[in-house]
Amino acid sequence: MPSLVLRDSAWLRYATFFYLYVMQGIPAGFGLTAVYNYLIGSGLSAHAVGSFAAIVGLPWTFQFVWGPLIDKYQYSIIGHRKQWVVLTQLVAALASLSLLLVRQPVAQLGLMGAVFFIHSVFASIQDASVDAIAISVVPVAERGRVNAFMRGGFLLGWAVGGAVLSWVLHHGGFGRAALAQSVALLLFTVLTFFIKLERTDRLLPRFGGGVRPVAEGQTEAEVNPPLRWLFAELWRSMIEKHSLRAFGIIFLAYLAGSLFNNAYTFHLIHSLHWADAEVSAQQGALGSSVAFVVLLGGGIVVDRLGAARLQYWVLVGLAGFLLAFCSLGAFWALKAVGFTGLVVMNLADPLLSAAAMPLLMAFCRPRIEGSQFTTYMALVNLCTVTASYLNGWLLELTSAPVIGLGCGLLLLGLVGALRRAGPHPAVAPQPGAA
Repeated sequence: MPSLVLRDSAWLRYATFFYLYVMQGIPAGFGLTAVYNYLIGSGLSAHAVGSFAAIVGLPWTFQFVWGPLIDKYQYSIIGHRKQWVVLTQLVAALASLSLLLVRQPVAQLGLMGAVFFIHSVFASIQDASVDAIAISVVPVAERGRVNAFMRGGFLLGWAVGGAVLSWVLHHGGFGRAALAQSVALLLFTVLTFFIKLERTDRLLPRFGGGVRPVAEGQTEAEVNPPLRWLFAELWRSMIEKHSLRAFGIIFLAYLAGSLFNNAYTFHLIHSLHWADAEVSAQQGALGSSVAFVVLLGGGIVVDRLGAARLQYWVLVGLAGFLLAFCSLGAFWALKAVGFTGLVVMNLADPLLSAAAMPLLMAFCRPRIEGSQFTTYMALVNLCTVTASYLNGWLLELTSAPVIGLGCGLLLLGLVGALRRAGPHPAVAPQPGAA
């Protein structure tokens, strides 16, 4: 198989980051849609199911640690940071195979949660490595579309993990579903070996006393900066006024979307008695397909109009939908109304991502871009974990429609904050972007 070079082709960049995110989406969809809904349908409480989802997502909040380590030890003759991607893909696939130890998911909830936790640790390192590579090799004018392909790949993987593996789980058992996931991850890992970042990269590592090349005018510390400097520079970049304000709005928007999405899914299965397999299929198949199409369009809009403008209108639309939809909570029992909610909430996360990811990339400083972006991602993932835990607690006190109204009001407040602050020049449209 001939080698493929990311620097040489825009379409190869789109395809590569697309499949790398498909690879991340499959286990996420399996754990947080198929298994999550299966546990609700098996009669577990909101607290137990929410705790399981929080355990699965917790390692993704550690990315602020992985980023500086990846930037510190980024050099490799197979491509800077690529060694992290390949190694963690292999270990994550092996961790996925460990799910075969689980025979009865409900009875072995602790064991299953522990295995998913270990898998998430290595999957989160892989994700941090891929994000750092994307920032380093993708031109600024392509970032909106590349982010759309990345998130679109994640959605497709989520659809496979949530809908297809849900069908396997219900018809073939948990073991077959886990095995199918593991085989898919191993196949994608093989493909990664043949992708080069630069034409001069080697396909296989070389062991021994090789000399690390240092470009003219650079020192060794500039090639692999000290960890102390990385963490200090990361801290300074994170507390800078404009980036702190922008990220605060993004964090709260993700928290509101995730919190209602979790509450709504639990309400459909537990209170309205929808079959968990049906909810998984609709979330994973049609919902993700619609979201994928919208995402690609959003990527083009970002490259042409700018992330800040898209972010504003996404928040306006999502706030308006939640306030209207949750006011009609009595009609959720109607299939058409309930299904509409599933589709729209599937759009919330990818639309937020289409605007937020290029915006956050614009704030990333040179030499720490991998560390800074993965820290942002760790905090975004903290939203999902926090929402999973809060969902289990809040549903014991109130109902999903009330939670949704609260989330809608929060988003409305964020719209007001954006109007008062105005966009930062770092996220303005790129001249000549096509």
